[in-house]
Amino acid sequence: MKHILIVDDNKANLTAARTALSDIYKATAVVSGAQALKFLEKNTPDMILLDINMPEMDGFQVMAKIRENPELSELPIIFLTADSDAETEQKCLEAGALDFIAKPFVPAVMRSRIGRILELEELRKSLADRLDQKIKEVSDIKSKSFQDALTGLWNRAYTEEKVGGMLKKGIKGALFMMDMDNFKAINDTYGHISGDATLKAFADTLRKYAGEDDVICRIGGDEFMTFVADASSKSALGNHATDIISDMCCFLKESKFETNSSVSVGIAQFPEDGSDFKSLYNAADKALYYVKQNGKNDYHFFSDQHAAESKRASNGVDIQHLREMMHRNDPSKGGAYMLDFDNFHYVYNFIHRIVERHDEDVNTILFTLKNEDADPNEVEMAVELLDRAIFTSLRRVDVSARYSSRQVIVVLFDSKDNGGQICAERILGNFRKLYEGKLEFGYDVVKMESSGLMKNGRRSADSEVVLL
Repeated sequence: MKHILIVDDNKANLTAARTALSDIYKATAVVSGAQALKFLEKNTPDMILLDINMPEMDGFQVMAKIRENPELSELPIIFLTADSDAETEQKCLEAGALDFIAKPFVPAVMRSRIGRILELEELRKSLADRLDQKIKEVSDIKSKSFQDALTGLWNRAYTEEKVGGMLKKGIKGALFMMDMDNFKAINDTYGHISGDATLKAFADTLRKYAGEDDVICRIGGDEFMTFVADASSKSALGNHATDIISDMCCFLKESKFETNSSVSVGIAQFPEDGSDFKSLYNAADKALYYVKQNGKNDYHFFSDQHAAESKRASNGVDIQHLREMMHRNDPSKGGAYMLDFDNFHYVYNFIHRIVERHDEDVNTILFTLKNEDADPNEVEMAVELLDRAIFTSLRRVDVSARYSSRQVIVVLFDSKDNGGQICAERILGNFRKLYEGKLEFGYDVVKMESSGLMKNGRRSADSEVVLL
């Protein structure tokens, strides 16, 4: 049975109302607004019949108190009143009542009006439930469209929108760009089921170390991204990256994959390394690229790389000076393969020893940006694209390193006459396919001789290439 609360200070009216309704509804009667509010603290009836004219607290005041409770805001209320004029009716409806019943009660009319309101209320609830269900379904569909099907992490589109909004609000944090080293070998050797299990384990590891406000994303393939919100120190961020790398190392070891797989991480901080999502993403991508080119299975901060390059960029050199800087005594006869410039002279000396022993043909190219007053962001984009053009143009035996934010050096093995110039032209040709701006690169080529030092560099009018 539907439950109706009747509020009236006149006991005769209460008795008449209960008599009219008791055979159809469960009726509870109280004699004041205070009693009604006390009753509603622990009970929720289906309807309230509320007298307007009561001492201490009238019906309008009681109704206002009821509506302050969010759980009772939709509870249907019918006013009881001895006044049947239009002004009273208007005031009742404006206060939020669904109807009013005039005194003295006519039982048939009362039951009819109550029945109609309850029927409408059932219909309203049904429609509201259906609407809520539809909203939930649409929300679920939208949520799934923003999620990666394999791992359940957010996809790139959602992450860019979410993190971009956080950055606009000034929320400090760090963007981690990560991928699996040698992941293709897992798929090729152990099958895609093992590959998928590895990606899921990577996702679970990122969830394990994520904070409540962090945003975790699978970009695609074996590439992942996490925005660590409210990040504190670089030391804490480094520990975060180390935990991820270590956990995945344990997983790969336990899986007994013989693929030399690992995890590389690039880190960019907001607002230090980027003012919006795009610039922060690019910075983290460059930091990751650095790790991939310098041994993998590690993490690197973009700010560390940027600071070193900026320092070198403040002191531009020509290729003759550069070769003298690189041709320093190598204390280690074992040699080392390092692509950051601070240790690049080890690579150079290693190559030099090969030339000494085997009289190999080795050329060195120094690419230099010619536009001195260019916008730093445009310069960074152009040099990055030149890096990528070099990477796709070189063979595995060739070596490259960024000397500064404006210069890139390349060492070529087995490079015959004009081989350096041909390779430089090929690199710049690939660069033109990637870059559509107006910045221009020139280059110099010198040959490494077996006597120990490079001979005088040759620089002809042909060897300086201008990009239009």
